[in-house]
Amino acid sequence: MRIIAGVYRGRVLKTLRGQAVRPTGERLRQSLFDVLGDSIQGAVFVDCYAGSGAVGLEALSRGAGHVFLIEEDEAAQRLIERNLASFGSPANAVLVRLSVRRGLRRLVEQRVRIRFCFLDPPYAVPHEREQTLRWLSTGQLIETGGQIIVQHDRKDSPGESVGAWKRVRQLAQGSNALSFYGR
Repeated sequence: MRIIAGVYRGRVLKTLRGQAVRPTGERLRQSLFDVLGDSIQGAVFVDCYAGSGAVGLEALSRGAGHVFLIEEDEAAQRLIERNLASFGSPANAVLVRLSVRRGLRRLVEQRVRIRFCFLDPPYAVPHEREQTLRWLSTGQLIETGGQIIVQHDRKDSPGESVGAWKRVRQLAQGSNALSFYGR
């Protein structure tokens, strides 16, 4: 797996063997960033359930101003550290070693305002996705005009709305899909 575009284009990313981490493939990442376009420039981007960090590091490569990679699994954290080191350990990329909701709460405490929150929770645990979406819908972590983007199994789509958030776009590719939510 590699970074597709931007300043780190072509850099190879390390991944874990087996099914412990399901990295977002290059084609789906390309589709995601085609949709986001230039709005990624200077944005604060959060990659929840970061796994290998591929999505957050792609955002960084394409000009995100600050990237938070939230991951609680220790093996995945070590993997993200190695991938960050291969990028020269950029100061604007932070690994948050907590569960997603605890990591997001920490960002609230630090008064971080984010433009894009990417969620790729384990497909086998759909309640995790729903709980995180519900939690995000109650707070002010995401700036006005920001988006929540959820990667999910094509056959298991999140709802049309979550609180004040409405799905504004859904993009399917193979067995995966992305749902984009805005206020």
